[in-house]
Amino acid sequence: MNRHIFIDNVTASVAALISGKRTFFARSLKSPPFRELTGKMEVKLPDFGPPFATGIYPVEARLPKNALNMDPAFKVEKWIGAGHPTILYHHGNNERPFDYKNKAKNSFFRIFVSARDAVPANLVAVRAPFHNGPLREYQVRMTDLGQFMAMIAATVKLNETLISVIKKISTAPVITCGISLGGWVTNLHRALYNTAACYIPLMAGTFLGEMFLQSSYRKLTGQLALDHPEILRELLNFNNEFDRITTANVRPLLARYDRYIEYEVQAKSYGKQPIRTIDFGHVTGALQTKVLRGHIMEVLKQL
Repeated sequence: MNRHIFIDNVTASVAALISGKRTFFARSLKSPPFRELTGKMEVKLPDFGPPFATGIYPVEARLPKNALNMDPAFKVEKWIGAGHPTILYHHGNNERPFDYKNKAKNSFFRIFVSARDAVPANLVAVRAPFHNGPLREYQVRMTDLGQFMAMIAATVKLNETLISVIKKISTAPVITCGISLGGWVTNLHRALYNTAACYIPLMAGTFLGEMFLQSSYRKLTGQLALDHPEILRELLNFNNEFDRITTANVRPLLARYDRYIEYEVQAKSYGKQPIRTIDFGHVTGALQTKVLRGHIMEVLKQL
């Protein structure tokens, strides 16, 4: 077996063992659709400029008449001025984008912070709700499809709110970028808002439901969800809305041997848009820091 495929499969199996009964959507499949959730989501930013000072900023995000406590945040890592492009970066599943310790799971640090002076752009990392606590707490929340979708919707709405604020002081391009979970956020923002100048989804597509139903990641999907695939497809796949956007502003990167974001399935998300393809799996591809950064830098040069 291809080693990239093998690593993805083993990683999913180990994650399933660790999760135990705390699998995705094992408890509830009830949720409004993404468009309704983002439309109703209330996001309140703290006062952070302009000029935008570096630092971590907690954000208030809530749904009316909903007691769900969400805790998104963003970090202005670098602000070199309104005349420069801004990259809004969205992390992957269970990452800690503000934790810069050596062993921290943090793609933002590896791709951008470790080479911050080489990236000619303002850098802002967005932290999704439920990514500021222990893994067990996060896993419990993910047993509810409604909380999973609210997490993504809040992140999308925060992205849109930040773009709106930045555009008030700058005419330079704003780029929405993200890996894996952050890639889904990137694509969903394009489908619902399309206000960024460019979108760079890394190892993500638009058939989110298929990841939980078809790929090796289904090992982490609860039996309740597997028994009702039509619900997951109706609520999580957003390919139709994405297809309605005709702007040629998406620059995806997919991994050929990815067993979670399966190439054959997710490549269909992009129609005739060119896809950067790397010969890795999901786990091994996420570690190709120079390749991922190189793809982003190449897109930056074209703007």
